[in-house]
Amino acid sequence: MRDLNRRGVIGLVGGAAAWPLPARAQQRERMRRIGVLMGVSEDDADAGVRIAAFQERLERYGWNPGGNLRIDYRWSAGDPDKARAAAVELVALAPEVIIADGTPALRAVRQVANSTAIVFTVVSEPVAAGFVQSLANPGGNITGFSNLEPTVGGKWVELLKEMAPRVSRAALMFNPDTAPLSQQSPEWAQSVGARLAVTASTIPVRTPDEIKAALSALGRQPNNGLILPQDPFTSVHRQLIVDLAARNNLPSIYAFRYFVVSGGLASYGIDVIDQYRLAASYTDRILRGTKPADLPVQQPTKFELVINLKTAKALSLDVPPTLLARADEVIE
Repeated sequence: MRDLNRRGVIGLVGGAAAWPLPARAQQRERMRRIGVLMGVSEDDADAGVRIAAFQERLERYGWNPGGNLRIDYRWSAGDPDKARAAAVELVALAPEVIIADGTPALRAVRQVANSTAIVFTVVSEPVAAGFVQSLANPGGNITGFSNLEPTVGGKWVELLKEMAPRVSRAALMFNPDTAPLSQQSPEWAQSVGARLAVTASTIPVRTPDEIKAALSALGRQPNNGLILPQDPFTSVHRQLIVDLAARNNLPSIYAFRYFVVSGGLASYGIDVIDQYRLAASYTDRILRGTKPADLPVQQPTKFELVINLKTAKALSLDVPPTLLARADEVIE
């Protein structure tokens, strides 16, 4: 990218003499504009880390927020209605690119942005959801970075059983409105669970009260475990979920690291922060003229296992040394 910038500078210097002074001043002062629709709330600490990574990478490419680039942020807090309203607001600002964080945000932006370039992050199965034609050739105005595949549901069951051998039932909890494709994960969880003597089931939740009722019910029966697939709704309410899982003595596996940082037992999933760095690279390329249709949708290649030993001890679990050795991060 430095070579590209160097060539651009040489071209500007070489052609400067032919430009009228007002035209050169206008070129220098031109500010580009992008929008970002976040799937979580504005006070979410992890969202701040994602945004910092996104902006830092943009600066490496020569884009200075507040200088030659304006970034408008909107927040949907895991609420599809808020996502739709926020998408309308962003499109009205006429950005050149919109970053959509998660499936509900992408769905909302897609409904109102027919021609604006869209780069998504943390979206599951974008082809199956109808957002793009294919991973290699997305077509249209949408591209980005996908999340977990449904097959990871089996991996979550394996980890849950390895960490808590007593578990004989695993409940996958998510909001069908904000994570519709999470309904595919149980099929893989059930297949792997049958081999491990673990019965997998689903629990749909749409409100904090339903979360409380679901986890209280799970806690009243022995040998239950909890699995949280990718879902912006449950991410927004992660502290409530983590606290209730601890109170009800439920070993739990999560899709994202930030649940474990908040006190959850373990997570297995993608590096979300890195997806924002990658989104910055696609944003840069689009601002410089590349069409979204020419940028393939990228699938995650690295998954991270994070374990909270303090939580394991509170649940009276002895984490196998072999599992600790495989972990990318151990929180003590």
